[in-house]
Amino acid sequence: MSMITASLWVPRGAAAAFPSKYDVDECELERISKLAKLRLDDVREDFNESRHGGHVGSENEDSDMEDDGVKVPHSQTDADDDLKEYDLEHYDSDEDAGEGGTMPMFGNARSLAYHESNAEDPYITMRENGEEEDAEKEELQILPTDNMVVAAKVEDEVPYLEVYVYEDEADNLYVHHDIMLPAIPLCVEWLDLPVGKDPSTMAQDLRGNYVAVGTMDPDIELWDLDTIDSMYPNAILGQVGDDDSLNPAQGLKNKKKRKKSQKANDNYHVDAVLGLAANRQHRNLLASSSADKTIKLWDLNTTKCAKSYSHHTDKVCTIAWHPREATVLLSGSYDRSVVVADMRTPDAKAPTWGVESDVETVMWDPHNSNHFYVTTEDGMIHMNDIRNAPASPEISMAVWTLQAHDQSISSIDANPIIPGFLATGSSDKEVKLWNVQPAGPSMVVSRNVGVGKVFSTKFAPDPEVAFRLAVAGSKGALQVWDTSTNAGVRQAFASRMSNVNGDENGERIIGVQEDSSDDEEEGGLEPGGPDGRADNAWESMDDNET
Repeated sequence: MSMITASLWVPRGAAAAFPSKYDVDECELERISKLAKLRLDDVREDFNESRHGGHVGSENEDSDMEDDGVKVPHSQTDADDDLKEYDLEHYDSDEDAGEGGTMPMFGNARSLAYHESNAEDPYITMRENGEEEDAEKEELQILPTDNMVVAAKVEDEVPYLEVYVYEDEADNLYVHHDIMLPAIPLCVEWLDLPVGKDPSTMAQDLRGNYVAVGTMDPDIELWDLDTIDSMYPNAILGQVGDDDSLNPAQGLKNKKKRKKSQKANDNYHVDAVLGLAANRQHRNLLASSSADKTIKLWDLNTTKCAKSYSHHTDKVCTIAWHPREATVLLSGSYDRSVVVADMRTPDAKAPTWGVESDVETVMWDPHNSNHFYVTTEDGMIHMNDIRNAPASPEISMAVWTLQAHDQSISSIDANPIIPGFLATGSSDKEVKLWNVQPAGPSMVVSRNVGVGKVFSTKFAPDPEVAFRLAVAGSKGALQVWDTSTNAGVRQAFASRMSNVNGDENGERIIGVQEDSSDDEEEGGLEPGGPDGRADNAWESMDDNET
């Protein structure tokens, strides 16, 4: 199984030119040892629970059979007794580990000598080549004209973030590095604020390059995208102790307690995190929505929950901050309602719109702050005006509605640069581009870009690449579609952009390049792969294809 559940673009210039490598110092070694010990203790506890749980209620049955004169061996118990003489539980223990002590998970790691650089280590006789270091540094370099794309991926039941670099001029998309995750990721959000920093000690214009990840676990993990080979997140938003928000070991320690406390509360989520939204005006605020039916507002400076909201009666799957009113949040739920709430007044009755089926996604129109879009499980798009709030959800009236897809619309995005340019992705495997005008929407083009069921469609945030659309889905592939190479798109939107150039070679869809050595062994692959899809490079299509 391989799929991409969510993706995002990082604006040009936000990523560090030369990402740093994960630094394992003495403090980090100590934290790793604690984490390993906690995980080992959890495994032992789970094993003991499952081992002893199977014998409850069997003693009476066995004793009754013995009273009848029939000796029935306790198979598991007898086997354990037979193995006791071998002391297998302490098979790997070191006799010199100390009286009453156990061998640490990483041995006596704290007593190991380490050096700031390999040049100082007397046991390394082969010195590093400066040219190799320079070549490695150059491979990791991110240019000012590059875009970073982050995809939340699951492959063979292994969850992780895949961080790509997109080079537009070279038509190149490649994996820069990846980040392992503890559970299946469901949503991602880019953060431009250094996480967990004291605001009094940093400049107001200080920028960061972080990603927040919501998973099937109730916690939200925050990772630095400018650090490669990271082992643990920079911060965890969730059920952690006081002053321990930057200590992942404390969050892991409390996971056992969380299994028994599934009641929603005001301090942390108790179920999967389904939606994330960073406030671009108040940069220290992050909103999250969950299957526990609540919305949480987090302060990234303290990494604590500032407020909890309960506007819905079912899972809250999607949220979005208003582009101008910094305190207004839009939310959609499986209770078939959409709420626009002012987060400063949690007890006030918020305007609520109703829809015909479960809400899939919501988003504001970046070019008209009075309008917002709602997509549903039935393949409908609703465009509503915040000024026309209904007295009750049952009598909601949209500005317009559209049966855009045959199946659920799992993704929608409005181009932040080009007014009226809308993209939708659906479980029917189609990506559709729309021209939204005052009279209503009209479809420009529909494409199957070879990613399976479409879970994510995201326009690039920079004017230079405004027509680039990242598409990902159930096949685990991410493609970047240069929509300006489509004749219908050029005809509809050329007047709204000055730098639209045609492409005589047809449409361009950029994917991750396959290993060249494998291609040579197989005799090479034509652009677009053997099936004509954009699985390994780019794809050409006729302009009249629909």
